[in-house]
Amino acid sequence: MATAMAATAAERAVLEEEFRWLLHDEVHAVLRQLQDILKEASYRFTLPGTGTEGPARQENFILGSSSTDQVKGVLTLQGDALSQADVNLKMPRNNQLLHFAFREDKQWKLQQIQDARNHVSQAIYLLANRDESYQFKTGAEVLKLMDAVMLQLTRARNRLTTPATLTLPEIAASGLTRMFAPALPADLLVNFYINLNKLCLTVYQLHALQPSSTKNFRPAGGAVLHSPGAMFEWGAQRLEVSHVHKVECVVPWLNDALVFFTVSLQLCQQLKDKISVFSSYWSYRPF
Repeated sequence: MATAMAATAAERAVLEEEFRWLLHDEVHAVLRQLQDILKEASYRFTLPGTGTEGPARQENFILGSSSTDQVKGVLTLQGDALSQADVNLKMPRNNQLLHFAFREDKQWKLQQIQDARNHVSQAIYLLANRDESYQFKTGAEVLKLMDAVMLQLTRARNRLTTPATLTLPEIAASGLTRMFAPALPADLLVNFYINLNKLCLTVYQLHALQPSSTKNFRPAGGAVLHSPGAMFEWGAQRLEVSHVHKVECVVPWLNDALVFFTVSLQLCQQLKDKISVFSSYWSYRPF
């Protein structure tokens, strides 16, 4: 019995020493690694023109679709803003070619990119607050920090992977339709959004429902992409979507950012798992 108790005490001592090493050394090594990865992610979002400061450089992307050539164009992305959009639309009914582009004094902020960047910055701030001189005293303290960092990273990733659902009146009221020269025809709506590593443009062609129409009017709810037949009311008119054109372009640095988020979340979870393993050795939680 005495030998067994001695072995248990020796085992406990070894485990406690390993846990102290984990808190004092390995945790900080993981935090350094996380900061390095997230700084790389942050650089992708800022895309500086020269050095580490200054305005984000402009990048041109060609819109394309494998299913249709009704919409073609070039988008100019500058950080979290579309600084130019030059689009050609072939009207399906009469093959009329429409051309519209942003007015020179206009830019369109992509809130998804801005929000994702802000969440990355907040995660970096949380990590920087626990520098090398900081001594973690309990595992619970580490778990709390990891949960806070993971929350910011999950929110950053979700902003890119989950576009906002908008009603057609919300798209019409967004102000985007008033940014073009020449002005968009009254029967067109456009919407830009991020989906994973792609910048997407959707063009909705509309037609007015006549008061004598026998169609059962059912306003469409919120959606990322509305389908032909979706109805809505705007001003004094009832409108229906007749055609939908979606085109997109891949933004490579958005893909980089998503990879960095995934790797960082994995590192956080691995550290949480190591901390939690030690709790299984004790019936009480000394951390």
